[in-house]
Amino acid sequence: MQKKNFIIVGILFIITSSFTPGGNGFYDSFFSAPATAKVIRFYPNPATTVINFEFDKSVASTSVIAIYSFYGKKMSEQRLSTNKVSFILDDNYTRGLYVFQLRDQAGRLIESGKFQVNK
Repeated sequence: MQKKNFIIVGILFIITSSFTPGGNGFYDSFFSAPATAKVIRFYPNPATTVINFEFDKSVASTSVIAIYSFYGKKMSEQRLSTNKVSFILDDNYTRGLYVFQLRDQAGRLIESGKFQVNK
């Protein structure tokens, strides 16, 4: 029985280490920011009344940034006109996690991330 538990723990260690940063597994390929990140920064995080996004100059003005609730409801969307965009977090934004997506004109995902709202 102890040998079986040791094997199970070993397998779980191998699996979970591939999901952590630096594990060169699933986490690194899907959740790490690409070397050429288009969203330079977003602040403040956690946000209360407003969230600001700054973009790399290479992002086309035809790109769109959208904010979704963690449940998938689209909260806001803006077409980029400059390399900085701000969203006012009105009463529809409650405390919780939100996801942003930057998409090109064809709708292809360029970059995504998450931020927190504390109200």
